Amino acid sequence: MERIASFCVDHTRLERGMYLSRQDGDVLTWDIRMKKPNQGDYLSTAAAHTLEHLFATYARNSAVKDGVIYVGPMGCRTGFYLLTRGLTPAQALQLTVDAYRFMADFEGAVPGASEVECGNYRDMDLPTAKAEAAAMLPVLEALTAEDLHY
Repeated sequence: MERIASFCVDHTRLERGMYLSRQDGDVLTWDIRMKKPNQGDYLSTAAAHTLEHLFATYARNSAVKDGVIYVGPMGCRTGFYLLTRGLTPAQALQLTVDAYRFMADFEGAVPGASEVECGNYRDMDLPTAKAEAAAMLPVLEALTAEDLHY
């Protein structure tokens, strides 16, 4: 079988940050790397699940929501993928910074965290999710659109 694109990225060189991971036609896949790979420090499943609900809710309600295709966690628990169409790198970065601010400051019930709305609604950890988002925010805020490449 052909090796898929995400396995062609040298994970020994990745640092925390946001990168353009691939382009498929007009769809851009952004790698939002919250943890340095293979260092033993990963997102807990409950925090990642909570961040997924918050990030997706924010992105799909933002001013650029029509350009958001998908928000989801990496299986390795080191970050998230954001797939966009029609957004500039600057817009994707601003959306991500704004989403992480939203997540770091979020109070209240996690959107979609009910038995009717989610297949594992009990697996949520808002305090840890907020702390993870707050820890990532300075990394994202330091980036410019020109920095968004591997």
